[in-house]
Amino acid sequence: MSEARQLKRVLVANRGEIAVRICRGLRECGVESVVVYSDVDRDAPHRHAGDVAVALGGETAAESYLRIDRILDAAAGTGCDGVHPGYGFLSENADFARAVEAAGLAFLGPRGDTMEQLGGKRMARRIAVEAGVPVVPGFDGDLDSDDDWLAKAREIGFPMMVKASAGGGGKGMRLVEREADFLDGLHAGKREAKAAFGDDRMLLERRVFPARHIEVQILGDHHGDVVALHERECSVQRRHQKVLEESPSPAVDPALRARMCESAVKLAKAVGYRNAGTVEFLLDPEGNYYFLEVNTRLQVEHPVTEEVTGLDLVHLQLRIAEGARLTELLPDGVPPPRGHAIEARIYAEVPEKGYLPAAGRLSRVIEPEGPGIRVDSGVCDGALVSVHYDPMLAKLIVHAPDRASACRRMAQALRDSVYLGIPTNVDFLRRVVEDERFLSGELRTDMLDLAPELATGDGAEPPSEAYVAAVLASMFEAEGVASVGGAAAGAAATGSVALWTRLGGFRLVGGVS
Repeated sequence: MSEARQLKRVLVANRGEIAVRICRGLRECGVESVVVYSDVDRDAPHRHAGDVAVALGGETAAESYLRIDRILDAAAGTGCDGVHPGYGFLSENADFARAVEAAGLAFLGPRGDTMEQLGGKRMARRIAVEAGVPVVPGFDGDLDSDDDWLAKAREIGFPMMVKASAGGGGKGMRLVEREADFLDGLHAGKREAKAAFGDDRMLLERRVFPARHIEVQILGDHHGDVVALHERECSVQRRHQKVLEESPSPAVDPALRARMCESAVKLAKAVGYRNAGTVEFLLDPEGNYYFLEVNTRLQVEHPVTEEVTGLDLVHLQLRIAEGARLTELLPDGVPPPRGHAIEARIYAEVPEKGYLPAAGRLSRVIEPEGPGIRVDSGVCDGALVSVHYDPMLAKLIVHAPDRASACRRMAQALRDSVYLGIPTNVDFLRRVVEDERFLSGELRTDMLDLAPELATGDGAEPPSEAYVAAVLASMFEAEGVASVGGAAAGAAATGSVALWTRLGGFRLVGGVS
């Protein structure tokens, strides 16, 4: 248990939209924020989101946002008493969490030893078993020879998943359909895991298929209490990475929700979990769920939980780090889900070419507004999207009274989203949320594999109005009229835009694919 303390200045050890979002949350609590930035990000929006900005130097993540020494020096030099890691970068680095606390600073996340316990899939699986949480049949031990691995695989049965124990994001993960392919899949997974995480330990799990990906948001305080803030549906994925998330899940009824939340809390209490985290499960068509892994940080998709609970997770992270009890923060318990929320991750990428990441400078950004619409953005007009970092530009979140209304609101908000200058996945996202398979709520983790046309589109020509709008925008921009940004060539080349032109109250809208 930690002593109660009031934090006054917190360093945000991250960049982009999550850094902007955390700074906003801290400011709402009366806490000052310090942001850090690399040479590439000297003009990035997050640099201006805090009260103080400190240059880390360097261009790549390894030269900047992954430098524990420079981040701690920045915290000490600006008088910080806490550090929020965001997600990605050092957020699940146990050495970083320990170094922050060794420096006398509050870490707005779990302890380093908790990260080590739950960060590796093998140890997390063992903890889940001991806590009585259902796990997928499999094997999480060590074997010396190929023959031993093959024998164990035969016991489990095919098809199966070969997974790296460390890391995430689908790296080191292989689906093996047949015994004849097992050793090739195992060795390929080991090589990729070693290169990505420096750890080639593997585990085997029987494939749960078809499956949905359901996760439970948890919060733990410094006094041993843990609560679950309901579930999120994260089944729409590409390359094992989430694309759309929503809450509540259309597949989870109150009874199943109660069981999954109880399992998540049991697992968290088994390790004395504190602050925010997520327990992830696979759900099969019969309603059986199986533990997958724990993310020991705030998740990208946390806004959908905020929208359906009315709670601010960054505010709660701050108060927990200050030593507050959950019974004090949630005196009436966890609110029941209200309405429905969906989040779309907007990336600089080309879905039509295998989701190839894109980079460059955004010439024009117009993000949607209106009732039930929230945009957590990390870009603006002229923002540079660098090859050195993850290409996520923003998160678009909608909230509505029910799922059907939320789907319609999301589709319209995507039509109203403009990111000119480089390709984005906006049109792809709109195609998904308007697709009957998504609208039905019958989701599965391989949905996009079964519907490749959602990524490629139908190849139809944009409506003539789009070209007219682009030409008018180009003409007026050339004349110095700033209110109509966009150029015909840029619009035609941009993979995913909805071009708005405002001329004295006259508005032309065209979707350019």
